[in-house]
Amino acid sequence: MPSSSKSSTSSTSFASDLKRNFPPVADARTRVLILGSLPGEVSLAHQQYYAHPQNRFWYLVGEVIGEPLPTLAYEARLDALRAHGVGLWDVVAQARREGSLDSNIRLHTGSDLAGLIATLPALRAVAFNGGTAARIGQRALAQGGVTIPVVLLPSSSPAYTIPLATKRDAWLALREWLDQT
Repeated sequence: MPSSSKSSTSSTSFASDLKRNFPPVADARTRVLILGSLPGEVSLAHQQYYAHPQNRFWYLVGEVIGEPLPTLAYEARLDALRAHGVGLWDVVAQARREGSLDSNIRLHTGSDLAGLIATLPALRAVAFNGGTAARIGQRALAQGGVTIPVVLLPSSSPAYTIPLATKRDAWLALREWLDQT
Protein backbone atom coordinates (compact mmCIF):
# COMPACT_ATOMS: atom_id res chain seq x y z
CA MET A 1 0.00 0.00 0.00
CA PRO A 2 2.71 2.55 0.76
CA SER A 3 4.29 1.96 -2.64
CA SER A 4 1.07 2.79 -4.52
CA SER A 5 0.73 5.95 -2.47
CA LYS A 6 4.29 6.89 -3.36
CA SER A 7 3.79 6.28 -7.10
CA SER A 8 0.56 8.27 -7.00
CA THR A 9 2.43 11.21 -5.46
CA SER A 10 5.19 10.83 -8.00
CA SER A 11 2.82 10.81 -10.98
CA THR A 12 0.86 13.72 -9.52
CA SER A 13 3.96 15.87 -9.26
CA PHE A 14 5.01 14.79 -12.77
CA ALA A 15 1.59 15.77 -14.12
CA SER A 16 1.77 19.11 -12.33
CA ASP A 17 4.99 19.86 -14.22
CA LEU A 18 3.00 20.05 -17.49
CA LYS A 19 2.94 23.71 -18.50
CA ARG A 20 0.88 25.25 -21.31
CA ASN A 21 1.29 28.49 -23.19
CA PHE A 22 -1.24 31.30 -23.46
CA PRO A 23 -3.27 32.24 -26.55
CA PRO A 24 -1.43 34.43 -29.04
CA VAL A 25 -1.75 38.20 -28.87
CA ALA A 26 -1.92 39.14 -32.54
CA ASP A 27 -4.27 40.51 -35.14
CA ALA A 28 -4.33 41.59 -38.78
CA ARG A 29 -2.17 44.65 -37.92
CA THR A 30 0.71 42.57 -36.50
CA ARG A 31 3.96 43.43 -38.27
CA VAL A 32 6.39 41.84 -35.78
CA LEU A 33 5.61 38.65 -33.89
CA ILE A 34 7.74 38.24 -30.76
CA LEU A 35 8.04 34.62 -29.72
CA GLY A 36 9.19 33.48 -26.31
CA SER A 37 9.71 29.92 -25.17
CA LEU A 38 7.07 29.08 -22.51
CA PRO A 39 5.61 31.14 -19.64
CA GLY A 40 7.45 30.84 -16.33
CA GLU A 41 5.90 30.00 -12.99
CA VAL A 42 5.00 33.59 -12.05
CA SER A 43 3.44 34.22 -15.46
CA LEU A 44 1.47 30.99 -15.23
CA ALA A 45 0.25 31.88 -11.74
CA HIS A 46 -0.91 35.33 -12.92
CA GLN A 47 -2.04 34.11 -16.36
CA GLN A 48 -0.09 36.98 -17.93
CA TYR A 49 2.81 37.12 -20.34
CA TYR A 50 6.05 38.18 -18.66
CA ALA A 51 4.54 38.68 -15.20
CA HIS A 52 7.79 38.17 -13.25
CA PRO A 53 8.75 41.64 -11.96
CA GLN A 54 12.43 41.10 -12.82
CA ASN A 55 11.75 40.11 -16.42
CA ARG A 56 12.53 43.15 -18.57
CA PHE A 57 10.22 42.30 -21.48
CA TRP A 58 7.72 45.10 -20.88
CA TYR A 59 10.48 47.66 -20.44
CA LEU A 60 12.32 46.51 -23.59
CA VAL A 61 9.31 46.34 -25.89
CA GLY A 62 8.08 49.62 -24.40
CA GLU A 63 11.38 51.21 -25.48
CA VAL A 64 10.83 49.81 -28.98
CA ILE A 65 7.33 51.26 -29.38
CA GLY A 66 7.86 54.40 -27.29
CA GLU A 67 5.25 53.53 -24.64
CA PRO A 68 5.75 53.25 -20.85
CA LEU A 69 4.41 49.69 -20.80
CA PRO A 70 5.58 48.77 -17.27
CA THR A 71 3.34 51.53 -15.86
CA LEU A 72 0.20 50.25 -17.61
CA ALA A 73 -2.29 47.62 -16.50
CA TYR A 74 -1.82 44.27 -18.23
CA GLU A 75 -4.74 44.58 -20.68
CA ALA A 76 -3.58 48.10 -21.62
CA ARG A 77 -0.10 46.68 -22.32
CA LEU A 78 -1.61 44.13 -24.70
CA ASP A 79 -3.73 46.81 -26.38
CA ALA A 80 -0.60 48.96 -26.86
CA LEU A 81 1.28 46.05 -28.43
CA ARG A 82 -1.54 45.41 -30.89
CA ALA A 83 -1.89 49.12 -31.71
CA HIS A 84 1.82 49.29 -32.57
CA GLY A 85 1.78 46.14 -34.71
CA VAL A 86 3.48 43.86 -32.19
CA GLY A 87 2.25 40.32 -31.64
CA LEU A 88 3.20 37.94 -28.87
CA TRP A 89 3.21 34.17 -28.42
CA ASP A 90 5.38 31.23 -27.37
CA VAL A 91 7.04 28.54 -29.48
CA VAL A 92 6.21 25.79 -26.97
CA ALA A 93 2.53 24.88 -26.73
CA GLN A 94 3.08 22.59 -23.77
CA ALA A 95 5.94 20.85 -22.02
CA ARG A 96 7.05 19.31 -18.79
CA ARG A 97 9.20 21.70 -16.84
CA GLU A 98 10.21 21.97 -13.23
CA GLY A 99 10.55 25.64 -12.33
CA SER A 100 10.87 28.40 -14.90
CA LEU A 101 14.22 27.82 -16.60
CA ASP A 102 14.17 27.08 -20.32
CA SER A 103 16.92 24.52 -19.75
CA ASN A 104 14.36 22.44 -17.82
CA ILE A 105 11.87 22.21 -20.72
CA ARG A 106 11.27 18.54 -21.53
CA LEU A 107 8.98 16.63 -23.88
CA HIS A 108 7.65 19.75 -25.53
CA THR A 109 4.97 20.10 -28.15
CA GLY A 110 5.48 23.05 -30.44
CA SER A 111 2.96 25.78 -31.12
CA ASP A 112 1.47 26.00 -34.61
CA LEU A 113 3.63 28.92 -35.70
CA ALA A 114 2.98 28.40 -39.42
CA GLY A 115 -0.77 28.34 -38.77
CA LEU A 116 -0.68 31.61 -36.84
CA ILE A 117 1.64 33.30 -39.32
CA ALA A 118 -0.74 32.39 -42.16
CA THR A 119 -3.41 34.54 -40.44
CA LEU A 120 -1.19 37.65 -40.17
CA PRO A 121 -1.30 39.51 -43.51
CA ALA A 122 0.87 42.46 -42.39
CA LEU A 123 3.61 40.35 -40.77
CA ARG A 124 7.11 41.51 -41.73
CA ALA A 125 9.35 39.66 -39.24
CA VAL A 126 9.44 37.14 -36.42
CA ALA A 127 11.58 37.92 -33.38
CA PHE A 128 12.75 35.32 -30.90
CA ASN A 129 13.11 36.34 -27.25
CA GLY A 130 16.14 34.25 -26.27
CA GLY A 131 18.09 31.27 -27.48
CA THR A 132 15.65 28.49 -26.59
CA ALA A 133 12.81 30.25 -28.39
CA ALA A 134 15.08 30.74 -31.41
CA ARG A 135 16.23 27.11 -31.54
CA ILE A 136 12.74 25.64 -31.25
CA GLY A 137 11.03 28.33 -33.31
CA GLN A 138 13.43 28.40 -36.25
CA ARG A 139 13.14 24.63 -36.57
CA ALA A 140 9.33 24.90 -36.54
CA LEU A 141 9.34 27.65 -39.17
CA ALA A 142 11.59 25.60 -41.44
CA GLN A 143 9.44 22.48 -41.01
CA GLY A 144 6.34 24.56 -41.75
CA GLY A 145 7.90 25.98 -44.91
CA VAL A 146 7.72 29.52 -43.51
CA THR A 147 10.27 31.95 -44.92
CA ILE A 148 10.21 35.29 -43.17
CA PRO A 149 12.91 37.56 -41.78
CA VAL A 150 14.00 36.51 -38.29
CA VAL A 151 15.37 38.73 -35.51
CA LEU A 152 17.31 37.05 -32.71
CA LEU A 153 16.94 38.96 -29.45
CA PRO A 154 18.78 38.53 -26.17
CA SER A 155 16.43 37.06 -23.60
CA SER A 156 14.48 39.53 -21.47
CA SER A 157 14.74 37.03 -18.59
CA PRO A 158 16.70 37.95 -15.47
CA ALA A 159 18.44 34.56 -15.87
CA TYR A 160 20.24 35.99 -18.92
CA THR A 161 22.60 38.39 -17.21
CA ILE A 162 23.99 40.70 -19.86
CA PRO A 163 23.66 44.43 -19.18
CA LEU A 164 20.18 45.89 -19.71
CA ALA A 165 21.64 48.56 -22.02
CA THR A 166 23.00 45.81 -24.27
CA LYS A 167 19.61 44.10 -24.34
CA ARG A 168 17.91 47.42 -25.08
CA ASP A 169 20.20 48.18 -28.01
CA ALA A 170 19.47 44.78 -29.55
CA TRP A 171 15.72 45.08 -29.03
CA LEU A 172 15.61 48.54 -30.65
CA ALA A 173 16.40 46.80 -33.95
CA LEU A 174 12.71 45.80 -34.02
CA ARG A 175 11.83 49.39 -34.92
CA GLU A 176 13.03 48.72 -38.47
CA TRP A 177 10.27 46.17 -38.96
CA LEU A 178 7.58 48.27 -37.27
CA ASP A 179 8.14 51.46 -39.24
CA GLN A 180 5.48 51.89 -41.85
CA THR A 181 7.37 52.93 -44.94
